[in-house]
Amino acid sequence: MESDAHTALAQLEWQIDLGATEAIGDAPVDRYAVPERIEKPKSKAPAIAAPTAEDADPISDARTAAANAQDLSQLQAALGAYEHCDLKRGARNLVFSDGHPTARVMFIGEAPGRDEDQQGKPFVGRAGQLLDKMLAAIDMDRLLDTPEAGVYITNVLPWRPPQNRDPKPEEIAMMRPFMQRHVDLVDPDVVVLVGNISCDAGLGRRGITRLRGTWAEAYGKPALPMFHPAYLLRNPAAKREAWADLLELKARLESGV
Repeated sequence: MESDAHTALAQLEWQIDLGATEAIGDAPVDRYAVPERIEKPKSKAPAIAAPTAEDADPISDARTAAANAQDLSQLQAALGAYEHCDLKRGARNLVFSDGHPTARVMFIGEAPGRDEDQQGKPFVGRAGQLLDKMLAAIDMDRLLDTPEAGVYITNVLPWRPPQNRDPKPEEIAMMRPFMQRHVDLVDPDVVVLVGNISCDAGLGRRGITRLRGTWAEAYGKPALPMFHPAYLLRNPAAKREAWADLLELKARLESGV
């Protein structure tokens, strides 16, 4: 039966309501034919990405760099070339050391402050001036060039943390291999761990009020924890304990260690 125009239009609208969006194509389609098998493309082996800076192990790199340093100048250069510690990018100078490199005593502080960052030397601010007075009280001086009366001074971190904040655990961990190599190269009779951060790096412990005045071992050397001079500036009453620690250090040196 032939359909008139109105019937055809109604049928078309019904198809649209059912969701039809396309008209029948001009080419015939065999719905019973078996479709040709399309071969799936062979998967390629995943490419191995080249190692990036994020993949590197900062502590392993620090151990390698420190071990390759054969003297203090090479160790300083290795620290300068070390790129994993972000503190480096915000500091003015690398603060390496001061004093006599063959001294019997090696003082290890925490991190540079503003004055140290500007001058590139450890303990040159108010805390450093107090440390010099403390050393003079037991006849020692960083400016003396004799192993018996001179001292060698450095810090766990060679770069100033922003706003003088405490170093983060990962920052301390990065610097431990360098600090160990530093002690090995200087080869002092004793080391003095100045403050909590220095005790953390050398002993793996904090709590300077409990640790101070008691001999321990750090970096393979006899180690004496002491209050940081900056703490003594804030707490003058603690100078009595600091004086006792200085006398203990002097007695140890006079006994031949």
